[in-house]
Amino acid sequence: MSEVITLGYLTSFYARAADTFMRREVEQLRRLGHVVHTFSIRKADPLELVGESVREEHARTEFLLEAGLGRLTLAAVRTALSSPRKFLGAVQLLIRTVPRGTERRWVRRPIYLLEAAYLAERLQAKSVRHLHNHIGENSAVVAMLAAMFRGIPYSLTIHGPSEFERAPLLALDEKVHHAAFVVAISHFTRSQLYRWVAVEDWPKIHIVHCGVDEAFSRDEPVPVPSRARLVSVGRLAEQKGHVLLVEAAAQLRDRGLDFELVIVGDGPLRRTVEQRVGRLGLRQQVRVTGYVSNNEVRQELLAARALVLPSFAEGLPGVIIEAFALGRPVISSCVAGVPELVQPGVNGWLVPAGTSELLADAMAEVLTADPVRLERMGRAGAARVAQQHNALIEARKLEALFLGLASVGAGNGQVRPRPDILPA
Repeated sequence: MSEVITLGYLTSFYARAADTFMRREVEQLRRLGHVVHTFSIRKADPLELVGESVREEHARTEFLLEAGLGRLTLAAVRTALSSPRKFLGAVQLLIRTVPRGTERRWVRRPIYLLEAAYLAERLQAKSVRHLHNHIGENSAVVAMLAAMFRGIPYSLTIHGPSEFERAPLLALDEKVHHAAFVVAISHFTRSQLYRWVAVEDWPKIHIVHCGVDEAFSRDEPVPVPSRARLVSVGRLAEQKGHVLLVEAAAQLRDRGLDFELVIVGDGPLRRTVEQRVGRLGLRQQVRVTGYVSNNEVRQELLAARALVLPSFAEGLPGVIIEAFALGRPVISSCVAGVPELVQPGVNGWLVPAGTSELLADAMAEVLTADPVRLERMGRAGAARVAQQHNALIEARKLEALFLGLASVGAGNGQVRPRPDILPA
């Protein structure tokens, strides 16, 4: 590596059990020799701090709102007095992030200005030369303003689907326009960005896939169990389709199949899901674990014949990558970037979203399949992940983007990565 860069990473909540791929990305960049300081707008629910690696990363992260209103306000005052023109420019930019007809949202915006001013001071104290934000929601506004105050470039990673559902309200076009570069985690994600941003900004959007953890792929393959067991991993929220999954499980039971379904995760819909399990008389077949560590996710995947994801909306689910790395086939709804990984009949099953009957059909096929067939499909999935989602290779792509800016002075919104070092 020719150059070391000190980076800042920001998002709204960090580090949580759900932040696996961001934590993995930060870890890989550190292994490559770069310094990465992590920041979060607020702290996560303690229930989400599952596993030693999550707790360690949480402990080394700075939380902006923990500074308190007084310190945030003082930082903004200092910035306004020392750089009045820059402060005024930030206010004007902040106003442009408020879509027409939603002026009442302005009431919430001043806090972004205070957070950005404080973050800019922390970036200066840590000699951060580039600020990267994950998720194009509120934290991206803070990152954009903080980079302006600090005079450094900022970039962001877009996952989807939440950013695309509210793109105008999030002023996604402004955030992309002012970014030095933008990372999309899949071809689908990039295509959705194309929908919402200016054509002139398309060239700055690059695909960098989420990488799989070594723990999911370094060991010898574990045979697919003969036990009729399936697992679903994900946050229990409306878009993940867990209620539909429980209904499909009831259909399997009514067909006379003996099976176990483990739902790994937690979230706002957990009570609803558990109530539906009870109402349908499935307590013997379906179990909800709550939040678990990465290692426990790994063990649950290995103990199952296949992963099941009935989502209604996604970006590109990281758990599919993990399941394939472990040699487990995948049943998923055919949404978003999923078809970029799941190939029907080769490494899994794709079903139309929202169809419990077809989901149940695919689940029944897995439960009754010869384990040899499932292992062959799992190997095909592992090969696809090894080709597209190697954590080190993807981190080097991101490194190339960062280093394309590292030799440039203060960011001014016109900086672009050097084409000669970009990955193909």
